Amino acid sequence: MPDPLVDNVEPTQEAKRDPDVAANASGGPEPIPTVNVNRSTVAELERRRILKAQAAALSVLATAAVLTLIYFAKLILIVALVAVLLAFVLAPIVDLLDRQQVPRGLASFLAVSMLVAAVAGATYVSYSRAMDFMQEVPHYKARINKLLEKVRERAEQIQQTTETVLPSTPEEQKAIAVKPASGGLSTVLSNAASFTDVVLAITFVPFLVFFMLSWQDHVRAASVMLFNMENRNTAYVMLGLISRMIRSFIVGNLIIGLILSVGSIAVFGFLGLPYFYFLGLISGFLSLIPYLGVILAIIPPLIADLGHLNVTVLLIVTGSVLALHLFGMNVLYPKMLGKRLQLNPLAVTLALLFWGWLWGAMGLVLAVPLTGAMKIICDHVERLRPYGAWMGE
Repeated sequence: MPDPLVDNVEPTQEAKRDPDVAANASGGPEPIPTVNVNRSTVAELERRRILKAQAAALSVLATAAVLTLIYFAKLILIVALVAVLLAFVLAPIVDLLDRQQVPRGLASFLAVSMLVAAVAGATYVSYSRAMDFMQEVPHYKARINKLLEKVRERAEQIQQTTETVLPSTPEEQKAIAVKPASGGLSTVLSNAASFTDVVLAITFVPFLVFFMLSWQDHVRAASVMLFNMENRNTAYVMLGLISRMIRSFIVGNLIIGLILSVGSIAVFGFLGLPYFYFLGLISGFLSLIPYLGVILAIIPPLIADLGHLNVTVLLIVTGSVLALHLFGMNVLYPKMLGKRLQLNPLAVTLALLFWGWLWGAMGLVLAVPLTGAMKIICDHVERLRPYGAWMGE
């Protein structure tokens, strides 16, 4: 039976134009929405996805190439970075002579000559003290023999313990016989060649420092000109901040090393160690090396007092060196260098691990200034600012 209410409803103009609307208005099923896909948009999205994947792959390859270059060219890079640090150390002397109307080339030559003379003097003093110690070693013969006797007894005990495990028949002993090492001559020659390369590279340091000092303004201006016009101001600011950071790092370490050296000299002098002033100076500056500094700083006083070493002296030397190291790294270091470096402990630890793995001991020494320079660069490059914030405090 027809419904008069429905039959008397006039369809709207929109229902007359669109049958789906009319069906919906009369209680029919919902219309199925249609989606118009623009093929050009899909192609553009696919192209962007491919470009992002290519950029990520190129970034990975570039990173691997840079790490490979840093690892295999470590000798050249270490020499160049050491020369840069020394140039920053001598820069105030050159600037002072420059203000006294001394030509910059001559001022750079005088500063480098002072550096070479200081290194030669320190080497001579160290060599003479080492020779004096070697002459006194025979007086420690009885104590050294006693220590060696204890070591020999322990070794014999270990040998007796392991004899129960080792084979006893001649055939079994022949089966595990260790062959003499071959290639000994080639190993010696290889080590000698490596040592020669290191010595040859070190001889370039004074020349590099001289040219860095005498051509300082030209090198800085030319380095800024390597960038695009819109980035030159940023590059100039970054170079200035990196220069101030490195100078503060060197001066701060020098002051901290002197403070630790004074404390070490006082403790070693109180204990009556021979050459306590010399040992204290070495121990104080060795303590600045991250992580390994504590162990390295303990070795010189213990070797120097080998003839009179006892448990009390061992405990006092170890405790004093450890206390001075903790005081320097946890009190003096943040006070003098924390504001300039602005690196958090996690970033510093990872940097020490990374550069120590790449360059060994020199990597530990250069890790902090390298990481500080990287943070300054990240802070002034918009795409790298998140990384700079992560490394910061």
